[in-house]
Amino acid sequence: MTAVQIGRWISGLVILMAGICHAAEPPYQSVPEFFKIPADWTLGPCSATDMSRKGEIYLFHRGKHPIICFDAAGNVLRSWGDDLIKTAHGLRVDRDDNVWVTDIGDHRVYKFDRTGKLLLALGTGKPGAENDQFNKPTDIAFGPDGEFYVTDGYGNNRVMKFSAKGTLIKSWGSAGKGPGEFNLPHAIVIDSRGRVLVGDRENNRIQAFDPDGNHLETWTGFAPYGMAFRPDGVLFIATGRENDIVALDSAGKIQQRFGGKGKGPGEFDLPHMLTFDANSAMYVAEVGGVRLQKLVRNPVSGN
Repeated sequence: MTAVQIGRWISGLVILMAGICHAAEPPYQSVPEFFKIPADWTLGPCSATDMSRKGEIYLFHRGKHPIICFDAAGNVLRSWGDDLIKTAHGLRVDRDDNVWVTDIGDHRVYKFDRTGKLLLALGTGKPGAENDQFNKPTDIAFGPDGEFYVTDGYGNNRVMKFSAKGTLIKSWGSAGKGPGEFNLPHAIVIDSRGRVLVGDRENNRIQAFDPDGNHLETWTGFAPYGMAFRPDGVLFIATGRENDIVALDSAGKIQQRFGGKGKGPGEFDLPHMLTFDANSAMYVAEVGGVRLQKLVRNPVSGN
């Protein structure tokens, strides 16, 4: 091999390795110590997070001050819920910046205004399968006309659809593996096409329904713990079993997968639910990691 050929071979190898390194770059990188938790506060397992239209970041966790609101710089603004919440699970913020939570310890769904004033309480405080009861409800999603959906997840394996005032419109689902059946409906979102996407966690799939509960399709290959849309419409799911984050296309095919088990920056320990801000920064609440982690898009990755 001549010197020229060796030089070309080395150049080609360098280009190849650079491409491999570039492909290995995760699409998101962590922002360490972004949230400023008061020194005398101790977080419990962090189960949910969401973002208001004002740019305030909410955390729902299983400890004192269960609902915490941060400003865009990670400073605590206010908190509430000590006298009401038993076991934190899901949290969503609606278009009017009202804060909705599911309490699996008290089998209730609560709606608060942004200051913590209670506006609506659903459930009886006891587990059950009647129209006014839940059995460990997990998550909430909002329809276009004020209606909302609750995954009544651990005990009843159903989706419940309510009017804006909290009147039950209909429910669907039962335990099982078939279309329209569930084994722990754990997360729920509404996509831009109006489809109701339900994270059927222990069946390792997402099921898509129309607003009336008619089954449309099923996407498999992951265990959805939490689901959230990035501002550009890409659906991301937190997979608490695999300890990573997965991005899907509109047909439910995996486009990206990143993270892994750990407590370091960009790693996850039972990522439970997630959200995005207007700049596409990602926030992930970790039950095992007992933290809320902020991640920003990595310009090196190209994603």
